[in-house]
Amino acid sequence: MSQTEEIEDSSAPLIEHLAELRNRLIHMVVAFLIGMIICFTVATPIFNFLTNPLCQVLADRGQDCDLIFISPQEGFFVAIKVSLLGGLILSFPYLAMQVWRFVAPGLYKNEKGAFLPFLLASPFMFALGASFAFYVVTPLAYEFFLGFQQFGTGGEAVPDATAAPLSVVFQGSAQEYLNLTIKFIVAFGMCFQLPVLLTLMGKVGLVSAEGLKSVRKYAVVAILLLAALVTPPDVITQVILFVVVYGLYEVSIMLVSRVEVKREAKLRAEGFYDDEDDIDPADAEPHFDDPMLAEFDEDDEVDDSKDK
Repeated sequence: MSQTEEIEDSSAPLIEHLAELRNRLIHMVVAFLIGMIICFTVATPIFNFLTNPLCQVLADRGQDCDLIFISPQEGFFVAIKVSLLGGLILSFPYLAMQVWRFVAPGLYKNEKGAFLPFLLASPFMFALGASFAFYVVTPLAYEFFLGFQQFGTGGEAVPDATAAPLSVVFQGSAQEYLNLTIKFIVAFGMCFQLPVLLTLMGKVGLVSAEGLKSVRKYAVVAILLLAALVTPPDVITQVILFVVVYGLYEVSIMLVSRVEVKREAKLRAEGFYDDEDDIDPADAEPHFDDPMLAEFDEDDEVDDSKDK
């Protein structure tokens, strides 16, 4: 076989993989577009559902939940953003299935068993984080933001001894509200991926439980910075985010520790670990299997016999 034929034979599997990747991507794009179109037809009910945290806070303050469009095209772009988010969520199971079918043939059986649980846990943890952001964090954030309004109980202007009466009432943009709400949902959904990410890294040996414990103080600082960047300048919301993410970090340490115990037990069962490796060298009895040491021992015995 010539060198040219060998190159052509080696390139054939690559071309097949690229063709399969192209087909998977086409299916994923079509599924996403179908989900987006479906969500576009019901974009108004979805947007009304997303406004529940704001409307609840306004209702508690005795205000109407009124959002405005500050440009003629803003309503259309709001519907597009709602459709993009809804289409991604709606088509995610199919997208994940396409990714799995492309990756799975190249994995060993044990690798499939290790990767599949994390693929299933990732969307669950994202949904958990998004729900926490929508039902807990977002109402607290808007409660803080709307506290800077200035008006009386009946909506009248607040009198000021040094200036004319002033009324500062919230009239929010629908697009700005949607952007901020999506920011909260995506940020908390990604933060809740921490146990999944660290456990997967521990599964492949990139991190260890002892290593995570040793950098705990740096993790605290990083989580505090994350809380300051993601949440509004509200101490209560920042504390909630810090407590949640730090709790997830501690859970990650426990999960990585369990993974290490299971891996060590499996290696012991397969004979890769020796129980004698766990014995303290100071407590172990000396062994004289070295031929050089044995020769010295024989010389000592001969000298002792001569002295006698």
